[in-house]
Amino acid sequence: MEILITGANRGLGYELASEAAARGHHVWAGVRGPGSSADRLRALQEQYPQGVTLLPLDVTDEQAVAYAREQVTKRTDAIDVVINNAAILRGRDEKLEELDLEQVEESFQTNVYGPILVMKHFLPLLRKGKEQAVINISSEAGSLANAWAGDYSYGMSKAALNMFTAQLRSLLVPHGFAVYAVHPGWIRTDMGGSEATGDAAESARSILDLAERKVVPEEGKWFVDKKGNPMKL
Repeated sequence: MEILITGANRGLGYELASEAAARGHHVWAGVRGPGSSADRLRALQEQYPQGVTLLPLDVTDEQAVAYAREQVTKRTDAIDVVINNAAILRGRDEKLEELDLEQVEESFQTNVYGPILVMKHFLPLLRKGKEQAVINISSEAGSLANAWAGDYSYGMSKAALNMFTAQLRSLLVPHGFAVYAVHPGWIRTDMGGSEATGDAAESARSILDLAERKVVPEEGKWFVDKKGNPMKL
């Protein structure tokens, strides 16, 4: 399979790239730009020279996304899976009275507009793939049913990503696509912190099982945890 992963140079994104390459897939490993640390990805590329291709991909810049698509089309005319993983967390401990709206906008630029731009430009390639899947990495913080007073920027942006996922399902599921918004769990990454109870590599394995359709959630359920169990919207 040809798999595009955004934000692949760290945390869950790196573990997804590593697991996908180990399973024999070809990974387009999206990295924001020259300033992003990609040493682990380069080492992974050395380990899987035919399985990993580093792809400059700043999801907040439409020209950069379009250019990334052009680079992919030089090697393949189709991709099979898109995993929209790139995300940021801003203002975690801010009270509402102190909320920085610039950080809210930054969060939406990456967490919502980013996946929209990626799908806008890569959908033509995805339509030519086989057993296509779109996995949007969401969060329990994006649940309206279980909303809490905090993580305003992150929670609102993930709720919006869930809405975009629903729209993608209406567009693509009738054509045989699998489309899910997935809560990966509270995992030990730079974002999740060292006290998190979950392992990023284990989460990556489960998410790839969803992408490969080894795990199929209950019919009609699309906001799910890493194991495919339905979550409350």
